[in-house]
Amino acid sequence: MAKPKPLIIVESPAKAKTISRFLGNRYQVKASMGHVRDLPKSQFGVSVDKGFLPRYITIRGKGPLLKELRDAAKKTDRVFLATDPDREGEAISWHLAESLGIPVDKASRIEFHEITKDAVTQAIRQARPIDMRLVDAQQARRVLDRIVGYQLSPLLWRKVRPGLSAGRVQSAALKILLDREDAIRAFVPEEYYTVALEAMTGGKTISADYTGPLGARGRISQADAESVLGGIAAGSTVTVTAVKTRERRRFPALPFTTSTLQQEASRRLGFSVKRTMSLAQQLYEGLDVAGEGTVGLVTYIRTDSTRVSEGAQVETQAYIEAVFGSGYRKIPGAGRAEKARPGVQDAHEAIRPTVVARHPDHLKSSLGRDQFRLYRLIWERFVASQMAPEVYDATSADFTAGGALFRAKGVVVKFKGFTELYQESTEGDEPAEDGRAPLPPLEEGERLTVAAIVAEQHFTEPPPPFTEASLVKTLEELGIGRPSTYAPIIDTLLQRTYAERLQKRLMPTDLGRVVVDLLKKYFPEIVDVSFTAAVEGQLDQVESAEVAWQHVLERFYRPFAEELAKAEQDVEKVSLPEETTDEVCAECGRPMVVKYGRFGKFLACSGYPECTQTRPYLEKTGAICPKCHKTLVVRRTRKGRTFYGCQGYPDCDFVTWNRPSDRTCPRCGSHMAQKKKGHRESLFCLKEGCGYEEQQAQ
Repeated sequence: MAKPKPLIIVESPAKAKTISRFLGNRYQVKASMGHVRDLPKSQFGVSVDKGFLPRYITIRGKGPLLKELRDAAKKTDRVFLATDPDREGEAISWHLAESLGIPVDKASRIEFHEITKDAVTQAIRQARPIDMRLVDAQQARRVLDRIVGYQLSPLLWRKVRPGLSAGRVQSAALKILLDREDAIRAFVPEEYYTVALEAMTGGKTISADYTGPLGARGRISQADAESVLGGIAAGSTVTVTAVKTRERRRFPALPFTTSTLQQEASRRLGFSVKRTMSLAQQLYEGLDVAGEGTVGLVTYIRTDSTRVSEGAQVETQAYIEAVFGSGYRKIPGAGRAEKARPGVQDAHEAIRPTVVARHPDHLKSSLGRDQFRLYRLIWERFVASQMAPEVYDATSADFTAGGALFRAKGVVVKFKGFTELYQESTEGDEPAEDGRAPLPPLEEGERLTVAAIVAEQHFTEPPPPFTEASLVKTLEELGIGRPSTYAPIIDTLLQRTYAERLQKRLMPTDLGRVVVDLLKKYFPEIVDVSFTAAVEGQLDQVESAEVAWQHVLERFYRPFAEELAKAEQDVEKVSLPEETTDEVCAECGRPMVVKYGRFGKFLACSGYPECTQTRPYLEKTGAICPKCHKTLVVRRTRKGRTFYGCQGYPDCDFVTWNRPSDRTCPRCGSHMAQKKKGHRESLFCLKEGCGYEEQQAQ
């Protein structure tokens, strides 16, 4: 009789496919499709008086899958639980163990940080029991969020409007957005001036900025600017009083953590945080690569560490020497140091390619456009982080004239180092070519002719609105949330219309302000940034076994329950301004307004209660129906799948599964739609019979 194959359970079919490819027939690999048990959706599911005991049930629809896993587990003597290497992954493994009858102290848990043959086989050899400290930390987070969500949200339904939610972390993030908006509104710009001159030497022009003795950093009043201008005229001379040249080094950025990947992908590629994590998950779980089959391309994507394994460093240094030369290798011990941040767990390596020799260009034909762009970003950032610094001479030259001091700066790059491959971008900017121009040769005492001198008016600017990238950075700096939570936080704010994305900026809505104002008054801890960060620290203490998870919940719940009871009595119904539309009531001709009910938005006559007409709310796409020229709107099937149809239904039956684009067909003028075949994306004309289609650039 053949020996039964060991069973490996992972979360996703993609990961199962990747692992099966290199483990072959020696193991059977199955997917749990994420969580198999959770708190019930329709009930609170937590017994507060029994030590916050959670009641877990099998997730609806997972029964047949669990039966399949149980049957497979009964036929083998070894089951390995290979869910993600974090708290949530540990909790999923625990739920699987409970459901399959596997003792938690049995060495069944394996974890790996990259999906490669070596990593998985090494993990199997190092199987361990389930770590209940990680499970308890995750349980504490889940129960905390359930307490806030299921006990506070109904208050918002009754006092503000149906369908709202209040989350422990999302509320603090929303307050951060509102505080920034308030700072922008309260900002009073202040006028200041700068003065710059251009001087000539040897037929070359030098630009120098006024630095003193008036003002700070060259910022002066209009009167002072006029005084400086009055003392220097075009055609006069300035004297070189000092020339200093120093060799400097610019070190590469550290390899990506989850938050820095989200920030850089937003700035450079224009990806939302949600889009970045979706693509990164695909790269981690494995994709079909020509000549290799299904392989995992990057290491685990939820990490707060910039640490790199010794083996990866050795491999990368060898690659850099072979491709760029030995001078480009990173000097051991040199480089940018990571700043201390609250709550860093350092459980996983930084995000990096699993095989550094797998150059992005080799994968271009195998990956979708956005997959390729994100992989290239990860690959370039990591390889650059292991390269030598840029070396340059920084020269400053001081000039004096009429009692005023001016300074010119120039740079001469001596060795490009890591900048041969990659430069980190800044907020809202692409990394630019190095525009630091060198200064011409200058000597102290040399006199130069002033070609021009000008003063320029400026005004101080308010703090900028948050982007997804800058909000993630702020959340991380404040210790709010963890790598796995940044994307869900932002997604929830947008879905609940507490914030909206306008030209890549996250702007709080009037609804968001109403909710935060209510929470600030009656539940100040929920929106308090320091309190939220402190709770994250307590969850870390649960993981390190410094405190029991029930104790964390007890400290939170008692004051919260008192505040909730008081708010039920004191909070009055909040009236929100009605959202008007350009639709008119078919019965009385008055404008239709947006209302919110149990199943979301709907349109109602503004003449209520005299007129009770309602109709479904249709989200417009901006595209025009190619059959009847009415607007195409978003619709959903009974199972929730999105499709797009004509607003004139049932008179017009045009529908498409492909999302309409704002692009129009160059052949017939109708709107086009996005279509995806495998990894290939294209735009095609919606008009029947036109046939125009164009591939999107990879």
